Amino acid sequence: MAELDLDGKLLVAMPGMGDPRFEKSVILICAHSADGAMGLIVNRPARDLTFGNLLDQLSIPRAPAGRDIRVHSGGPVERGRGFVLHSPDYTGGPATMRIAHGYGMTATLDILEALARGEGPARALLALGYSGWGPGQLEAEIRANGWLIADAPADLVFSPDDAGKWVGALRGMGIDPLMLSAAAGRA
Repeated sequence: MAELDLDGKLLVAMPGMGDPRFEKSVILICAHSADGAMGLIVNRPARDLTFGNLLDQLSIPRAPAGRDIRVHSGGPVERGRGFVLHSPDYTGGPATMRIAHGYGMTATLDILEALARGEGPARALLALGYSGWGPGQLEAEIRANGWLIADAPADLVFSPDDAGKWVGALRGMGIDPLMLSAAAGRA
């Protein structure tokens, strides 16, 4: 398999991937190198936690014009840590990681405070935890038919329709989800 550049791409879970934590997941890859990969699940809302609850827990005051963004479960690693995936119009200086294809990720309180004031990026979602892979692990999962790789249109990533993102990502690739098989094959 040729060298993959997955930065800013979506991973779309294949049926029968075998890991229930990632069933029908859509993951935006934030960083990918020979050292491994890191991404955020963008279609799994966090249960029982709203942005307002989180601001209260962190003692961040919310202005009347304060924004409300969706909170997601970003993956099984460091679930108590928050990452704001956002449009490129916001920069938290060195705290903002630029992601290929027009995304940024900021993991400091500054962005939460800006959103609470009604400022910050035009588009954003908060992910608690992340999905991570060691060197070569993700590439092996792709070869084993665990994931499809897709472009990451912002309208899909930031869509409020979390339940429709998996099907939307597949259809964006020209794939009918009903035609997918859980079995891998080699020609």
